[in-house]
Amino acid sequence: MTWTVMPTFDDYAEAREAFEWDLPDEFNPAVDFLRKHDDTSRTALRYEDPDDGLETYSFDDLDDRSDRLAAALASLDVEAGDRVGVVVPQKPQNPITHLANWKLGAVSVPLTVLFGRDALRYRLADSEAAAVVVDPSVRETVDEIREECPDLEHVIELGTDDSVSGDAHAFDDLIETHDPGLEVYDATPETPSAIMYTSGSTGPPKGVRHSHALWLGRAAAAYNYFDQGLEAGETTLWTPADWAWGAALGGTLFAAWHHGCTIVGWPRDGFDPEAAYDLMARHEVDKAFMPPTALRMLMSVDDPEDRFDLSLGTFASAGEPLTSEVVDWVDDTFENVAINEFYGQTELNLVVGNSDAWFDTRPGSMGKPFPGYEVRVLDPDSREELATGEVGELAVRPGDRRVFFDEYWKLPEKTAEKQTEVVPASEASRESEERRSSGRWFLTGDLVKRDDEDYLWFVSRTDDVILTSGYRVGPMEVEEAILHHPEAEQAGVIGVPDETRGEAIKAYVQPTTNDYDPEGLREEIRDLVRARLAEYEYPQHVEFVDELPTTTTGKIRRRSLRDREETSNATDD
Repeated sequence: MTWTVMPTFDDYAEAREAFEWDLPDEFNPAVDFLRKHDDTSRTALRYEDPDDGLETYSFDDLDDRSDRLAAALASLDVEAGDRVGVVVPQKPQNPITHLANWKLGAVSVPLTVLFGRDALRYRLADSEAAAVVVDPSVRETVDEIREECPDLEHVIELGTDDSVSGDAHAFDDLIETHDPGLEVYDATPETPSAIMYTSGSTGPPKGVRHSHALWLGRAAAAYNYFDQGLEAGETTLWTPADWAWGAALGGTLFAAWHHGCTIVGWPRDGFDPEAAYDLMARHEVDKAFMPPTALRMLMSVDDPEDRFDLSLGTFASAGEPLTSEVVDWVDDTFENVAINEFYGQTELNLVVGNSDAWFDTRPGSMGKPFPGYEVRVLDPDSREELATGEVGELAVRPGDRRVFFDEYWKLPEKTAEKQTEVVPASEASRESEERRSSGRWFLTGDLVKRDDEDYLWFVSRTDDVILTSGYRVGPMEVEEAILHHPEAEQAGVIGVPDETRGEAIKAYVQPTTNDYDPEGLREEIRDLVRARLAEYEYPQHVEFVDELPTTTTGKIRRRSLRDREETSNATDD
């Protein structure tokens, strides 16, 4: 099967059997997204500027602007292989920068404007970014950390020379003063494309380096979880999720452009469900990627189909398991709208999901493996394949290794730990495994079980990562941020159940003295974490304790904190 368009299959079993990855010898995503379509004058992006109203961009417009920016970056000595940070919300300059990077052969580092100083500093310094394109809302933060990022030569701020001060370059003026027509970098599916950062439970965030093949894998997955309905020139997509998030960037924005569809950009500080319905109606959005938190907020609006002229056909959702309440709400509220949950990781693409075109969504299920991937449920210790119904760690093997990550940036041991061999449960399955073997299996760190109809069900993480509002949060980063407060002696962070977020962040804090104001200290800790990390990483719950449980080496025992929480909830019930 060709890489340009994911083929349509009426039957899931046929799709699993017939689909094969067929990546091209040469591939540059900037060319794929912008230049391969029959009519490049079609609208690619509809952008609602909060101040200036609606702006539309054709594929040609984006090609021209990204050409000019690539030429400008080249004039600043940005070369193939250099890393360029992108700290821009849902604005045209976000994808334009990524496209310009790839036209040069540079590597993008997608970052959210929600990050505070510590989160930005670590990622820009660790990736050794040579340049960063920033929204004005984060310019001051970048200036604060610049001396701590020794490789960062250039800051490019959105705006003109009249609005951009200091030694930063003005994005608009760079576009205006450089010409299109740049010769695009001669790239392949293996060419480095992006470094995306994922949170961990036992150390700092890890940079996940992908090649250009990533975008083909995400576009293929999107075609499936959007019910094979991404029609060039016909389909309009939108997501409220930040374009720094892989499922929004690759699985919605760039998937739309790969298939020749239109995307809506709408930068907002928060999520207003009434305004979201109004936006989807005005732009005739028929495919929407909605994290479960956003779906639960949409549920607060009564009779949306009666009040808004909606064109919706499919909600896709990921980040945390969907509850039966949400699935039932979609079924009861909308006449012909499917809801398809899908699952993926920053490292491993989007590999499991539901597709209403193939089989029924089962509330709480992750779905079934997408074409192009094999999955196994393994014993976490022995790596032996487990029987149906048993809980084990999910392992995934791609039909083409290139659609998964290349490496954890500068962490070869961690890269090796992500991969494993499968130990078949029987001699017969061992022989079958050897015949099928085409590469190593990749561990997800997620505990799942598989039922007798091949649906996968998420059980928990094998580590301490917290899933909140669609984001994965590493507790260690939050704990370290809390300890910057002079009145915090120790901190332990866990996730606790939350009806809206899925999980909320709870911090157990041991103060330095007994003389403190609980309410005042609680708010100071929340504000501190917001400032240093990200808005979504602050602890919604803060409990002060005399002493925290630790191991013999002094590490916080988060398992003991979770047990304490469960005991407390059981007592309350």
